[in-house]
Amino acid sequence: MTETPESTDHSGDLQPCSAASLAADEPTLGTAPHAIAWVALEQDGPWGAKAFTQSQLDPALGARIEELAAAAGVRPALIRTPGRHSSGATDGPRRVLVAHTTPGRSWLLEATVPDPSDVLGLDWEALVAGDRAAVAASLPVLELTDEPHLLVCTNGKRDTCCAVLGRPVARDAWSAVPGRVWETTHVSGHRFAATTVLLPWGYLHGRLDTESALQLLADADVGLLPVEPTTGGLRGRSTWSPAGQVAEGEVRRTTGEEDLDALVVADEKPTSDGTVLVTVQHTDGRSWGVVVEQRSPGTTRGESCGKDAVPLVHLEGRVVTEP
Repeated sequence: MTETPESTDHSGDLQPCSAASLAADEPTLGTAPHAIAWVALEQDGPWGAKAFTQSQLDPALGARIEELAAAAGVRPALIRTPGRHSSGATDGPRRVLVAHTTPGRSWLLEATVPDPSDVLGLDWEALVAGDRAAVAASLPVLELTDEPHLLVCTNGKRDTCCAVLGRPVARDAWSAVPGRVWETTHVSGHRFAATTVLLPWGYLHGRLDTESALQLLADADVGLLPVEPTTGGLRGRSTWSPAGQVAEGEVRRTTGEEDLDALVVADEKPTSDGTVLVTVQHTDGRSWGVVVEQRSPGTTRGESCGKDAVPLVHLEGRVVTEP
């Protein structure tokens, strides 16, 4: 199914979801999707709300990619170069990014594949396991890159805020660092637009502008992830569960740790009072216990544009044991 170009019109919405989220003072931390690995496939042209089957990519192929990714626990995404997207090829060469996010062994492979169906040959289990050699062998055109890539959610058919706020960030950041910034489809968290994914580490941020997006890439080039609010709102590292994302973020906030790969979520234990005790370890041997609990401040907001407001529920962490 081919969709018409995404709308960027807010008409009919009582309030854009991004504005409602800001008004409710909704935290971003702990809202990243859980994914140990990512596969991003270039597909130009318009995208529908369910882009893998609603674009000019063969819908049967798109459905099969989603099926393989879901079975392995990989997050798939379509990407395209920022700009006008009046048409897109159904087959033929396009870029692909393949990333594993585990701290200490994160990596990003990239290639131009002759045909989009080539990604079906990926060793999906090896990708989740972090076996870079096996993944590269399964799709030999893949090559290791040490340049971080930033994916900016811009799919207006999924949510208007992603188009209105995401597209200018993608366009202007791409102009500064072409080839390393992409528009992408749904990564969740429309209300935090502009929202991004930093590969290979799988860190997601929300409420970025062009300046903070470029700073995020520049810091990643030297292995850093500055503590907020320097680079917008940290949503979390997709490697971890929501509770793990909150715990890692809280340790970063309290210690000022900025090394991208310094922290590992080593353990999560539910407690009798409904909280989760998360153990976060540092590469230098230190560790912290972080209690993560659900909070309901009594405010409401819509999760997407056009949807009714619902009670805001979020996770909050506090360090209870320190080195």
